[in-house]
Amino acid sequence: MTSPIDAHVHLVGNGRNGSGCWVKLGATWWQKPMGAYMLHHIGLRGISLHAPDFDERYVAHLLRLVRESSLGAAVLLAQDEVYSADGTKMDAGSFHVPNDYVLRLAREHPEFIPAVSIHPARADALDELERCLEAGAAVLKMLPNCHNVDCNDRRYRKFWERIAEARLPLLAHTGGEHTVQVINHAFSDPRILTQPLECGVTVIAAHAATKSGLGDPEYFHVFAEMLTKWPNLYGDTSAWNVPLRGRHAHRCVGPNAGLLDERLLHGSDFPVPCSGLWAALRGFVPWSAYRRWQKEPNVIERDYQLKRAMGFPDAHFTRAGSLLRMRKA
Repeated sequence: MTSPIDAHVHLVGNGRNGSGCWVKLGATWWQKPMGAYMLHHIGLRGISLHAPDFDERYVAHLLRLVRESSLGAAVLLAQDEVYSADGTKMDAGSFHVPNDYVLRLAREHPEFIPAVSIHPARADALDELERCLEAGAAVLKMLPNCHNVDCNDRRYRKFWERIAEARLPLLAHTGGEHTVQVINHAFSDPRILTQPLECGVTVIAAHAATKSGLGDPEYFHVFAEMLTKWPNLYGDTSAWNVPLRGRHAHRCVGPNAGLLDERLLHGSDFPVPCSGLWAALRGFVPWSAYRRWQKEPNVIERDYQLKRAMGFPDAHFTRAGSLLRMRKA
């Protein structure tokens, strides 16, 4: 696929329509007001997260945004539940999006590319992986710090080897996180991805290991160093139009960017808020471009255009097409 792809788009649902989704906000005091703000921000004003038709309205709205944007497709992310290392399901997590829901939406709408989510400690992890591969999974999505996954645990070796054999890329959260409940902060370090890389998995470090909050450890330099060792390591620029994550953008564009230019790809992190103010204040985006695109109501398009204004080249927005497992069921 040569058209631009948004490689990091979240589904959210309450499951009242039979989707199997659920959402639990309240692990921290800011989650409920942040959730309401996100819905308002993306254009779903006046709708409750618990409305009976919320799931349908969210998908319809997202589909319209993608169709009316410069993007050719968006990668929809499933979200597995949280498990302990022994495979016991934990009473934790902020939301859940089943694999079948994402796979079905991708079958119904060519604008959607399915990213499944499987915790490798699950007793049926390998079986579920095979089922999802057969159904057309294009990516595996995981948040090690939120899903409680030590990717370097030797018990998961066969899981990573099968993913590498199937050429299924792993999109794994790296860096700080303040929207979803974090179970183990130590798993935010991109070095948690060493074993999948050793097994030959194409790994996309979501957010390129950048900070989300002021108190988060800084891992971007670790990610940049890892690029020199692992040719199968990439990163995405999801949520780089929030206050902290995008502050390294100037290092990633232009003739001196090197591997950072060659291994980063576009993702929005929809429905995470998108504002060009931070890039404009840092001098990464001209004020004229900021004023123009900040008025764009389509946040999928806004994020795309602001990153183009930062100087990211065409390849940045099409690179995902060469990494995804684009195979039909």
